[in-house]
Amino acid sequence: MPVPDISVVILNYRQRGLVRQCLRGVLLSKPRCSYEVIVVDNHSHDRCLEMVAEQFPWAVRLQSPVNGGFSAGNNLGIRTARGRYILILNPDIALLEGQLDALLEFCESHPRVGVVGPRLTYPLGAPQESCRRFPQLFIPLYRRTLLGRLPSVQRKLDAFLMRDFNHAECRPVDWLMGACLLVRRETFDAVGLFDEKYFLYYEDLDFCRRCWDAHWEVWYVAHVAPVHYHQRLSAHGGRLTAVVANRAAWHHLRSALRYYGKYARKSFPVSSPSGQEAARSVE
Repeated sequence: MPVPDISVVILNYRQRGLVRQCLRGVLLSKPRCSYEVIVVDNHSHDRCLEMVAEQFPWAVRLQSPVNGGFSAGNNLGIRTARGRYILILNPDIALLEGQLDALLEFCESHPRVGVVGPRLTYPLGAPQESCRRFPQLFIPLYRRTLLGRLPSVQRKLDAFLMRDFNHAECRPVDWLMGACLLVRRETFDAVGLFDEKYFLYYEDLDFCRRCWDAHWEVWYVAHVAPVHYHQRLSAHGGRLTAVVANRAAWHHLRSALRYYGKYARKSFPVSSPSGQEAARSVE
């Protein structure tokens, strides 16, 4: 059986309707490249895989016996994937015509690029802040408390969210949101899969940091702009209220503590944009 160019991995957790729309989007994008689609169900009990079998019988279906979170669920699909590239695709992403081919063509023409992510847009067309710099220690606290309104802190947040550059420009970035990532298979071979100790959040940041450590480049590709029907689960109910009341916010906090514990004594990768900026600042 020929090896496909791209394996599309879609992870479901109680989002059967979005999975249906996402699969339709893959078809509507009319890829010229060869591809396979793998739908992983993270122990949802929502009959998602039954729907996929009925309406999209060409898709590979995988049932996880437990909900192991974003990393474990996607890793299950990655281990099954046969493609030269793997596209991690959230169910709330709508691909448009030609976009799968455009991401592949960018990678094929840039052999040191290990991960690419598109310019995600909201349904009304506004760009999402999907590429970011490596965070300093107190960034999660600033984003979830009234400290974030202080002018000096706001400048730090603006820098973290990369509000200081033209988001219509392709460029290497520290890290990308994991909602839509095209990853070269050799990159997974070199740095490993997603860290399954992150249940939800920070696994994309951690993975991109390991890519830069291994000298695989991470690029933001501005001319590819799928629609992201994004819900920030960890922010429902306001800032501090969300931290106390929202389960996803607790996962976010736990992941943040793991990330900072893992990298507390390490400088930014020297090959990354932030690592290069830090090197220039001491010259």
